Amino acid sequence: MGANPKVVIVGGGFGGLQAAKALAGAPVDLLLVDRQNHHLFQPLLYQVATAALSPADVAWPIRRILRNQENVRVLMGEVTGIDREARQVLVGERRLAYDFLVIASGATHSWLGHDEWAPYAPGLKHVVDATAIRRRILMAFELAEAETEPVALEKLRAFVIVGGGPTGVEMAGAIAELALQALPGDFRGIDPRSARVLLLEAGRRLLPSFPEPLSDYAKEALERLGVEVRLLAPVTGCDADGVLVQGERIPSATIVWAAGVAASPAAAWLGARADRAGRVMVGPDFEVPGHPGVFAIGDTALYRGAGGRPLPGVAPVAKQQGDWVGRLIARRAAGKPDPAPFRYRDAGQLATIGRRAAVVDFGRLRFKGRLAWWFWGLVHIYFLINARSRTIVAIEWLWSYLTYDRGARLITRDP
Repeated sequence: MGANPKVVIVGGGFGGLQAAKALAGAPVDLLLVDRQNHHLFQPLLYQVATAALSPADVAWPIRRILRNQENVRVLMGEVTGIDREARQVLVGERRLAYDFLVIASGATHSWLGHDEWAPYAPGLKHVVDATAIRRRILMAFELAEAETEPVALEKLRAFVIVGGGPTGVEMAGAIAELALQALPGDFRGIDPRSARVLLLEAGRRLLPSFPEPLSDYAKEALERLGVEVRLLAPVTGCDADGVLVQGERIPSATIVWAAGVAASPAAAWLGARADRAGRVMVGPDFEVPGHPGVFAIGDTALYRGAGGRPLPGVAPVAKQQGDWVGRLIARRAAGKPDPAPFRYRDAGQLATIGRRAAVVDFGRLRFKGRLAWWFWGLVHIYFLINARSRTIVAIEWLWSYLTYDRGARLITRDP
C-alpha cells in the first residue's frame, strides 16, 4: 500500500457498494469489509423465501463485482467495534487503520423488545433467512400431507405474516399464490388451496408510506387472493404454537416477521447520538458529529431531507448516499473542493401483490393493477447487478407467469 489515504467501507450492501464504485480511480487505498462474501438484491429476497427464485439469482460475490477496480480490496469478516482514538476498525483480532471510514452496515430485524419471539417468527434480511423461511413454508405442506389430526392440520395450514409494509404485503401475496397456483396437483392427501394466509398489521392501513388509495387497493388485491388482512391487530404473543392477537390465539406453524427493523450497532461503536431505531444522527454531508472523516449512510444513518423528514430506508436512498459520499471522499483525497450539497432524487415507491397486481407511487404519478405489475417487474430486472441475472430472472418470471410453476421448491436443511 502506498501513501494514499486509507478508506474503509463497512458493508457491501447498496450504499457501501455504490460508495466503493464512486471511488474507482480515486487516489485512495480502499478496503471493503463485509461479513458475507456477497452483495444481495434485497427487494427480491421474498421471492427466494417463496420458491420463485434461487439465491444465486439475487446475490453475487462482492469480489466479482469489484474485480476490475484496482484500488479496492475485499475482506470477509465481521466488524466488532471501532477504536475512535486510534482510527481503527476492529475485525476480530485484526485492526484496520483508516483515514476515511464509511459505515454502511445496514439494519437487522427488530422484534420490538421481544427478542424471545425470534426463533418462532424469523425475519427476512439475508439469504440464510430466505432459505430458512422457504424450508418452513414447504415443510408445512409436506407435514400436512401426512397429518390426520385436525388440530395439528389447522396449525400446519396457517401462515401468519406480521407487518403490513412492502415486505409483509409481498410475502402474503406470494405465499397465497404458491398455495393457490403452484402446489395444487402435487399433493394427494391435502388441497394446498385450503391454506390460510393471514397478514397482521398493527396500524390502521397497509403500506403506510404509500398514499391511502393505493393502500386500500393493496388490501383489496390481497383479499382477492384469499389473504385474511387484519388491521389494528398488534401481536402480543408469539411461540411455537402460533401468535396471540387481541386476546385471540391463532395457531400457526409458520410465522414470518416483517414488522420492524433496527440499525446495526454503529452508534454504539462510535459513541454517537442515535434515534430509537439505532440510526446514527449525521450532518448534511453524512459525517458523524465529533468524528471527522467518519460517515454513515443507508439504513445506518438518520438523514433528514427536504422539509426535515428522515429519508426512508430503501435501496435508492442508500445508493444515492453512497455515490455522493464516495465522490466527496475522492475529491477530498485529491485536494479538491467538496461536491455540491447532497440532494435526494425521489425514485418513488413500488410494491407488488402477487403476479397480476402492484402499486406504484411517483408522487404526482400513481397507478396500480396489471400495468403497475409489469412496470414493477421491469424496474427490478433493470436494477439487477448484471446481464446474466437480468436474463435469468426475466426468463424465470415469464415461465412462472405462463405455467404457474415455481422451480426453486427445494427443502434444504442446516448441517
